[in-house]
Amino acid sequence: MSERMRVAAVQTIAGGDVAENLMQAELLVRAAAAEGAQLIVLPEYFGILGAHATDKLAAKERDGAGPQQDFLARMAREGRVTVVGGSVPIASDDPARVRSACLVYGPDGARIARYDKIHLFRFTSGAEDYDETRTIQPGDAVMVFDAPCGRVGLSICYDVRFPELYRALGDCALILVPAAFTATTGAAHWELLLRTRAVENQCYVLAAAQGGLHPNGRRTWGHSMLVDPWGAVVASKDEGPGIVVGEVDPARIAEARAKLPALTHRVM
Repeated sequence: MSERMRVAAVQTIAGGDVAENLMQAELLVRAAAAEGAQLIVLPEYFGILGAHATDKLAAKERDGAGPQQDFLARMAREGRVTVVGGSVPIASDDPARVRSACLVYGPDGARIARYDKIHLFRFTSGAEDYDETRTIQPGDAVMVFDAPCGRVGLSICYDVRFPELYRALGDCALILVPAAFTATTGAAHWELLLRTRAVENQCYVLAAAQGGLHPNGRRTWGHSMLVDPWGAVVASKDEGPGIVVGEVDPARIAEARAKLPALTHRVM
């Protein structure tokens, strides 16, 4: 039986030093656990957001071992919580590209899920030029896992623009969106997209973001937030390192679906 669950999103401003980034993240994960969070989500690129897109290649880890994976397992085990690492660069069969893997660790420190980012970001506007296909190999499968609140669906950043991915997840109580949205695209679309995904799937959405000016000069949008099944923002943080904490309430999901049974009206 599903039950209420306290969840948290961690917001960071990562740079190119993995050890320094993990130290920043550890303080915030511990703060979230101290506030009673049972599930804690770190943002995309929580371990490294370097001066160049290729910096992640030098920090890549083989599946199952490495500083970032060890950190996530330790945080979960020591806090007796579920910890979700927004993205970890995992080695692929292409030496020039990594898999951007969202990794989930249970309270015993064992890994329980891995999702490889499917949709790869490309954006060009003036001096801003991003193309993740140059350094990331896309995934090809959706992933969910079970938590006390119900099924939890995984996604990463740019995925949030593709509603068909979330339909493929099936019936979820909570969708996770760790991200590093640019300030430009975030100001225009971030909250709109998150609230839309919550409304159309009639579930909670928890988004953990990078948020501020990074050492490489890039500015990310931040605004980590928890959105409820009716599209209301339960809690949020604009910029800077910090945490967003709130509850996933299965009764609230049931109420929204009973009032407006849109999911049962689907014909496609």
